[in-house]
Amino acid sequence: MVTHIIAIAGPSCAGKTELAKYLSRCLSAPILPMDAYYLDLAFLPVEERCKFNFDIPDTVDHDLLLAHLAALAAGRSIQRPVYDFTIHTRAPIFETVTPGRCVIVEGLFALHWDDIRSLMGTKVFVDAPDEVCLARRKVRDVLERGRTLESVLKQYDEVVRPMAELYVRPTRRFADLVVSGEIPLEQSSAAVIERVHSQPSATGAAPA
Repeated sequence: MVTHIIAIAGPSCAGKTELAKYLSRCLSAPILPMDAYYLDLAFLPVEERCKFNFDIPDTVDHDLLLAHLAALAAGRSIQRPVYDFTIHTRAPIFETVTPGRCVIVEGLFALHWDDIRSLMGTKVFVDAPDEVCLARRKVRDVLERGRTLESVLKQYDEVVRPMAELYVRPTRRFADLVVSGEIPLEQSSAAVIERVHSQPSATGAAPA
């Protein structure tokens, strides 16, 4: 079985994860979060890990991600890493990802590398204004990742926003489809499913 891979890229907190979750339910497709592929920083002191710039492509384990995507595209299961954002290291566990007709990969750099893009059947870019992304990030990082509001604001202004302009937003040109992270998920997911259904490699992957 050949698996159709749907890539969802876009700036931090533009709405990638929510769209991926919605599509996952619609298509019965597993999600491969690129956040799980950040490099393990266990070799650094904790205070140094907190200063690390996670908003550049070099912080992603590209080789492992590529190998896992190639396996999923060929219909083989993989054991993906689990990342602990509270201490910036990989957890000592793995999660099994078993492909169906579709697999959804989502993350900042889902459309960054040529070799990874070549495995994608449908390429989506989710966009939203900076003020919307920041408001969402404040909620996520404080509640889910144990950050202080001050650190979130500082990181966004000094790292997240400029790195998005440098590395993430330019990949919009590679997308087959650009959707707004502010519109209802029903609307954006319908557009993605229509696009998926139009691809020869996705025959039977999405509802007609």
